[in-house]
Amino acid sequence: MTEIMTMMIIWLVVLIIAAIVEVLTMGLTTIWFAGGALVAIVATLLHAPIAIQVVLFFVVSLLLLFFTRPVAVRYFNRDRVKTNVESLVGRQAIVIGEINNIQGIGQVTVGGNQWSARSVSDNVVIPAGAVVNILSINGVKLIVKEDEQMKDLNPAPPSVPEPMSVSQMEELEERQSE
Repeated sequence: MTEIMTMMIIWLVVLIIAAIVEVLTMGLTTIWFAGGALVAIVATLLHAPIAIQVVLFFVVSLLLLFFTRPVAVRYFNRDRVKTNVESLVGRQAIVIGEINNIQGIGQVTVGGNQWSARSVSDNVVIPAGAVVNILSINGVKLIVKEDEQMKDLNPAPPSVPEPMSVSQMEELEERQSE
């Protein structure tokens, strides 16, 4: 077998493997290497030295990857439906447990599910009942910010009753029983 036939087979195998991996993963990464392999096949047919074929393969693959992938991702993933967690970003949630980053507490409900939440700012405490916007997700916690448009509708933080003495509690119970 001649050197040209050997290189043709090698480049065809690379092309087929890259295409199969792309079909299986749909990640828009290996298809660019298939393009590089195609250029290398043309170089082989033109009797280019092996070193030139390899350089052309890598240069064309990387150029395709860096310059056309962002455009392709934008168009091919346009209709992709966001699933699970990534669909929460940009939505509103209701605070069901005060969010206080310093104390490490906070819970929200969104879409009927409860999530741990943290404020985007450490010095901001968001009261229960407030409406927040989900900005991002960090691990299993939603990073939220109080919705400025809904701020006037958000409840005031609950007031804490003054402590009572035993005699005051007995007096209150007597008044309630009457």
